[in-house]
Amino acid sequence: MQVLGLVASFFIGVSLGLTGGGGSILTVPVLVYLLHVNPLLATSYSLFIVGTTSLLGAINNYRKKQVRIRVALLFGLSSITTVFITRKFILPLIPGNIVSIGNFTITHELTTMVLFAALMVVAGNVMIRNSNDPKQRTIERSKKNLFKLLSYGVAIGLATGLLGAGGGFLLIPTLVILVGLPMKQAVGTSLLIIALNSLIGFTGDLGHFVIDWIFLTKITLIAISGIFMGGLIGNNIHGEKLKKVFGWFVIFMGVFILVKELFFMQKSL
Repeated sequence: MQVLGLVASFFIGVSLGLTGGGGSILTVPVLVYLLHVNPLLATSYSLFIVGTTSLLGAINNYRKKQVRIRVALLFGLSSITTVFITRKFILPLIPGNIVSIGNFTITHELTTMVLFAALMVVAGNVMIRNSNDPKQRTIERSKKNLFKLLSYGVAIGLATGLLGAGGGFLLIPTLVILVGLPMKQAVGTSLLIIALNSLIGFTGDLGHFVIDWIFLTKITLIAISGIFMGGLIGNNIHGEKLKKVFGWFVIFMGVFILVKELFFMQKSL
């Protein structure tokens, strides 16, 4: 399982390089199920792995003039603040045992994985739906909505802060629909926003978790190698078709996690 986990870590980077998202939604399941990391610690590790990997990918896209800095900073203003507050102040307040029903206890770890799986199903549907709607590429500037943009930033920041993921799949549709960015610019800009969200969110964890820096660095380096491979592959693959296929894969993984977690919950009863 360790070897499979390392291979999967490489494909986390490939996903980020190809689609500007997706890596974050896969990182926590890889860490939990393949590398046997505690779910709560996995959300923290995910922020560092995805943040570092995305930052390098954003730098590479910036060199290609595919990053809109002003959009990233505007969107990030609300999302980054929300991520930091969530990781630093809200997350530590959530008890380990949330609700007890008889002999069965709903734990923070179980809730995290179930919510994460639900987010995967929703995100996969968003990716598939957007892949089927070519008109979303040509949104007029007059339809931009600053309030909606900031609201989406808060929502994505909350998802990223609580679950250690969720930014990329929600960011791409937002940048294309509300901001009207072409797909390649949306991917590059998304990587910068994900990097800022994740790395600043990770700083909110310092002091709350014991970090295995050797393990974390190893996984991060593997993911980094993947993001450059993803960028190269992306030059020869139609982005919309890829996002549709990846969307179905994420839905499958989300359903798998839901069944697994709920099955064991029933067993506990």
